[in-house]
Amino acid sequence: MGDHLGRVAEFDDPRGLGVVRSDSGAEYPFHCTAIADGSRTIAVDTAVGFRVVAGRRGRWEATDLRVGSEPGPGE
Repeated sequence: MGDHLGRVAEFDDPRGLGVVRSDSGAEYPFHCTAIADGSRTIAVDTAVGFRVVAGRRGRWEATDLRVGSEPGPGE
């Protein structure tokens, strides 16, 4: 679905699950393995750039989360 900008709305560190809210208001779940720098943790309200992909459970998910508004690969 392309590249988006937004902020981390929720992040459960012990479970590694979070939600990112795009600037358009849509929310997408993500797993800590989707954080591009490999840190496996991210603070709530962090500005991120991300891609949206079809997830395993038939819903859209965020991946390739990059802190700030850095473009993803291929940009």
